[in-house]
Amino acid sequence: MLQVEIQYFLEYYKISDFTDKSIETFRIRLNEFKVFLKNTKVSSLNDISYRHLRSFVADFKSPSVHIKKARIWTLHQFFHFLKLNGWVNENIALSIPYPKIEKAIPHFLTIEEYNRILGYFHEKTTDFRGLRNLAIIMMLGLLGLRLSVILSLNFDDVDVETGLIWFSDKGRQERMLIMPKVLCLVLSQYLDLHNKEQIPLFLSKRLKRISQRTLQKIFQEAMDSLGIEKHLHAHLFRHTAATHLNRVSDLTITQHVLGHARQNNTEKYAHLNPDIYVEYMKRHPLMKGE
Repeated sequence: MLQVEIQYFLEYYKISDFTDKSIETFRIRLNEFKVFLKNTKVSSLNDISYRHLRSFVADFKSPSVHIKKARIWTLHQFFHFLKLNGWVNENIALSIPYPKIEKAIPHFLTIEEYNRILGYFHEKTTDFRGLRNLAIIMMLGLLGLRLSVILSLNFDDVDVETGLIWFSDKGRQERMLIMPKVLCLVLSQYLDLHNKEQIPLFLSKRLKRISQRTLQKIFQEAMDSLGIEKHLHAHLFRHTAATHLNRVSDLTITQHVLGHARQNNTEKYAHLNPDIYVEYMKRHPLMKGE
């Protein structure tokens, strides 16, 4: 049951500009749903009830809150597709409420910690790989680029003369950012040593596109050498860039740099900005002691 419907659904969304990651989420969660239905008395689409959907989302294999959210989103899309094709009369999945996910406070590097890391990589800029690693750390920590963006950058995506970088971000969004002058200087030195015949911007020892595994090794070596307790990873640098940018700008600018479609995704960095709060309290009319 559902084998044909799921296949048509996935094929439909592949040509509907959904990302590969979204398609994979659909596939995994719908296969779970198919297994779930095998343990029920459901024999046709019309036998599936709201109670079945709630049970699948909340109880099947004791899911985490994030898996519950993914299941609900998948069911919303799947039943919308079924309704479009006349296989069901209504999208009963729309009534399933999303679970509340507690907002975690993002971990980030202090200015001192990030400067120590920059110093560590700067000392190793005696060759091509050293310059490459420093440029990557600066792009992560200053621009807050996602790891997927870093790995996919090509030689022609950066212009050190104008200080611009172009890239395709999450959701296939084409974006452009201004690079700090110090980053342009490092990139300029790196590009002078770059094999111009290679399309990828950041190359491995074998002159192939650098891999996520290689970056993890680079982060681990820095952690071991510096004795930093925080686990270094790409998203930690992204949180670092956002946190310190928000100290000198506002949520609108931080949202633009991070490429968030909605500002509420950026708001988790607002509480990390005590400087603005202090200035506000200084100007508050009831805090002047008059």
